Amino acid sequence: MQEPAYNYCALPLAVYACRPDQSQGRLFEEHESETRTPFQRDRDRIIHSSAFRRLKYKTQVFVYHEGDHYRTRLTHTLEVSQIARTLARALFVNEDLAETVALAHDLGHPPFAHVGEDALKACNKNYGGFNHNDQSLRVLTTLERKYPGWNGMNLTWETLEGVVKHNGPYSGTITDTLQHIQSLTDLRLKSYASIEAQAAAIADDIAYNNHDLEDGLRAHFFTIDELKDITLLRETLHNAQQKWPNIPQKILIQEVIRDMIGAMVTDVLRESQKRLQDLNPQSVEDVRSASQQIVAFSDDMYQKVEELRAFLWERVYTHYTVMRMRKKATRIISDLYAAFMEEPALFPDNWQERLRESGNEDDTNNRSRIVVDYIAGMTDRYAIKEHERMFDLIWDLR
Repeated sequence: MQEPAYNYCALPLAVYACRPDQSQGRLFEEHESETRTPFQRDRDRIIHSSAFRRLKYKTQVFVYHEGDHYRTRLTHTLEVSQIARTLARALFVNEDLAETVALAHDLGHPPFAHVGEDALKACNKNYGGFNHNDQSLRVLTTLERKYPGWNGMNLTWETLEGVVKHNGPYSGTITDTLQHIQSLTDLRLKSYASIEAQAAAIADDIAYNNHDLEDGLRAHFFTIDELKDITLLRETLHNAQQKWPNIPQKILIQEVIRDMIGAMVTDVLRESQKRLQDLNPQSVEDVRSASQQIVAFSDDMYQKVEELRAFLWERVYTHYTVMRMRKKATRIISDLYAAFMEEPALFPDNWQERLRESGNEDDTNNRSRIVVDYIAGMTDRYAIKEHERMFDLIWDLR
């Protein structure tokens, strides 16, 4: 029989990279593929999951029906994975693992983006609140049910570590989900994650700052001339207009966004290579035990990105049209949460079955967990339709 292709990578790996042949394994033992590394297999399991497909109809900033060209949670995830692979390859670490963490990082987002997260957190405040990162871990380890031997996807230790610690050492509340995973395998919550996970995390920042800016321009929330007030954009916009004086505005926007992404990626690589040179890690364990994040913006770029974030907050995330949708989304999620908590018989059959499987059906803590899982898994359009089915008095009675 052919030996598993564990050593396959597109480029030789640095000594501080995560090697697939040195993976710390999975939660449940199983035979590995003869043709794919463990990290490739993780990636494929995520792509084939129901939760991943649902990202197509989950909001990034604009609800899906507001236009076909706005980002969704799925297109955002794909853009993050592309940037993560670019960073990983340039740093000579494992592209497959970086891509896998990027693809997994938003699986726990509820409908209506951060609006939905805030609404669920408020609704469930007496039973632990809600956090989309923890919900992503639940999707990966509990909620996705396609395998006969276990719930979840049975991903590698390195992928789970990357999802839990991609923003740095874990400092939040130890949730029931994380406590369960810790009982099965120690994710070493106080250490940093791998370079691959760090690349996925900063790729997320690069992607959403740039495409939210582009979507804001598309929505006419501000004009391209107003971008000259932003330090990071001033020079980029000037150079593009000098080089292409008669360029149509639509193409100018694309040129500026491309240059912005390129500038951020270049800055991250220079800063990361500097930090790697200073640390001189000889293994992935040296990365985990470092005193700071390795993959990062320079101080100068970080300040510029913060200025851009402040602009997006003022001009996009709190724009009155977005706030109106926020009001609607909060109403939808709050109504659904209250209804299912009051009367679990309103659940579809398969979720009533999950409630029965989970233990005491009359336990409100237990019920709240099932309600949150059900609502968090909804797409925007499913949540809207579910709300109509339950609260529109003439629905299906026409």
